[in-house]
Amino acid sequence: MDTVEALRAVVGETGVLSAADIATRSAGILRPDTLKARALVRPRDTGEVSKTVRWCHDNGVPIVTHGGLTGLVHGADASPEEVIVSLERMRAIELIDPVQRIAVVQAGVTLQALQEAVEPHGLSFPLDLGARGSATLGGNAATNAGGNRVIRYGMMRDMVLGLEVVLADGSILSSMNRLIKNNAGYDLKQVFVGSEGTLGIITRLVLRLREKPSSQDVAIVAVPSFEALTKLLKHIDGSLGGSLSAFEVMWQSFYRLVTSPPARGKPPVGQDHPYYVLIESLGANPKPDSERFVAALESALEAKLISDAAVAQSESDRRAFWALRDDVMQVVVGGMPVVFDISLPLAAMERYVEDLRRDLSAGIGEHRLWIFGHLGDGNLHVIVQVAPQDYMTLRPKIEALVYGPLGRFGGSISAEHGIGLEKKPYLSVCRSESEIALMRLIKKALDPEGILNPGKIL
Repeated sequence: MDTVEALRAVVGETGVLSAADIATRSAGILRPDTLKARALVRPRDTGEVSKTVRWCHDNGVPIVTHGGLTGLVHGADASPEEVIVSLERMRAIELIDPVQRIAVVQAGVTLQALQEAVEPHGLSFPLDLGARGSATLGGNAATNAGGNRVIRYGMMRDMVLGLEVVLADGSILSSMNRLIKNNAGYDLKQVFVGSEGTLGIITRLVLRLREKPSSQDVAIVAVPSFEALTKLLKHIDGSLGGSLSAFEVMWQSFYRLVTSPPARGKPPVGQDHPYYVLIESLGANPKPDSERFVAALESALEAKLISDAAVAQSESDRRAFWALRDDVMQVVVGGMPVVFDISLPLAAMERYVEDLRRDLSAGIGEHRLWIFGHLGDGNLHVIVQVAPQDYMTLRPKIEALVYGPLGRFGGSISAEHGIGLEKKPYLSVCRSESEIALMRLIKKALDPEGILNPGKIL
């Protein structure tokens, strides 16, 4: 019996697709290639995931888990010898508890589906990112997703109360804690959050919900210098008294990209300033919140921390402002982008970017550079675009130039996207030998045969 037939005996005829069946499925966002695997299994619940993993374990077949395939570091790449376990049919929202303010979901539920489901209860799930319509909550946990509102609500690991996980031998670890405070021994769920499917397959989650804000104030401001940028962050955060939810910075080149044709966005303020910030405040009292928001901007203008500002006057304006920041697909127009997601101390950012501009010009010649990101969290997205014919030759040089200096500046090669295959050679830039050794020890303990997402991270 071949792999496909054996797995169909485990999860049913419609639960398994053959290599030929998946040959036209995209390998992921910004990817021209398609899926390759022995088979793609689509379990409906934890029990079927467990049976699938047990069969693969007993037969020495490696497994790669798929969520929404929105990752950018090749963390879900599979080979023709591997089996893909896709959680695409595990989309049940099992419980929304407005009293305890939790949700219990299967791992295949999309981020946007949960956000929309909790709204009628006056609640919100505050994780937010551009791929919200495709990214799954299991994938968000497996990669410890960050996104747009980390400055207020933290990373995905701060929103996960409990997990159910299938381990490498098919056994089930059910740690579906529903308490915010539970200090009884090791917090096992955190071993799996951010592990990118290398230690276990997350199948169900208990997630913490928050009260839905009743006010949302958004502005895009122009800033004259990087020094003013860091002062503005402190000024706005202090002036808003804890309601600051986003501080998204766009360097001039990125702002011009998303506010000039063929992009559909229009510039709310002029295109000649060095920096732009999308500032968002979420609160509970619309009128006083708006007054405080405008007053904070006015005092920043008086202090010369901002040069110009546009304040959203409607829901349409708010969406248009956010659309500028989210219009990342413009970077594929006219060339091939090499995409980076790094972290740096605020004090090191300006020097790092200046050095990178110089080094790229000297090291690779003609290119385009765009920088934007969650500056309030120390997270920058760096995108270097080159001619398609030069992409394969220049990519290793670009990676060395972007990642190489990070250790010196106390930065990280991955702020929120994970390691996958793409960043694996550079893990030692921001992790010590002892840290990497402990990671290997944990991997060996939980997956001694190395069948879970083999070759990723380590």
